[in-house]
Amino acid sequence: MSFFWSRFLAAPQGADRFLSPAQFFYSLPVLETDDLVLRKPCMKDAKDIFRYASDEEVARYVLWEPHRRLSETRMFVRELRGRCRAGWPSSWAVVLRESGTVIGTIGFVWYSSENNSAELGYSFSREHWNHGYATQALKAVTDILFRSLPLNRLEAQHDVRNPASGRVMQKCGYTQEGILRGRILNKGEYVDTALYALLRSDWEADQR
Repeated sequence: MSFFWSRFLAAPQGADRFLSPAQFFYSLPVLETDDLVLRKPCMKDAKDIFRYASDEEVARYVLWEPHRRLSETRMFVRELRGRCRAGWPSSWAVVLRESGTVIGTIGFVWYSSENNSAELGYSFSREHWNHGYATQALKAVTDILFRSLPLNRLEAQHDVRNPASGRVMQKCGYTQEGILRGRILNKGEYVDTALYALLRSDWEADQR
């Protein structure tokens, strides 16, 4: 395990009813919603992912550049699979149940065992925006993380020029905590981001 992930994942865990992060990330459970299946990525997903990852509009407000070649996407999928095998934070492939098409990914920006907190991020195919799929995926991931890991806090943030992403967070119970000015250098421009968070106490109250 690299020093970076050792630092974040090797801290003592919480109550016995929770998995260790390494156990969870290695197994990365399959999640199902009304319209979606979230599972570990596999190499055959690369073509579906390339279709939207090569779309400049999809990449506009995220930190990665549009994929120019299928080989870039294959490398990305290999990295996600390698992280799972190592027990490191990774991402789920988001599969449309009806067609079996991969329409996005959702997973970890970072995870800190020391602070029992994590940040989530997601990207979806443009043709599948505004169908509620991102909300279904974020809700499913949020629920399994609080049920399985000793997390106290989940975070997510978005470029303020992309308010639709913030609406997804709000629908999943996340609260906007502020605007971080010039937070990220994205494609040569310093951009403001809106920070959202959900505490375990908030999530547990909503389960009652």
